[in-house]
Amino acid sequence: MRNNNSSNSNGGIGFVGLLTVAFIVLKLCRVINWSWLWILSPIWIALALTLIIILVALIFSK
Repeated sequence: MRNNNSSNSNGGIGFVGLLTVAFIVLKLCRVINWSWLWILSPIWIALALTLIIILVALIFSK
């Protein structure tokens, strides 16, 4: 009898992570000359959108 209690998770880096890594590599290779604010923008934009969605969900759940 086989025990299949292993959990499979899809926790990958995702689009935002890949885009951020790509921007960092391009910045460090001097291909782009953007400020670090814009290099890391995929992270803070995704965070802002997530917080807005949570806030809207909280407002409409009451």
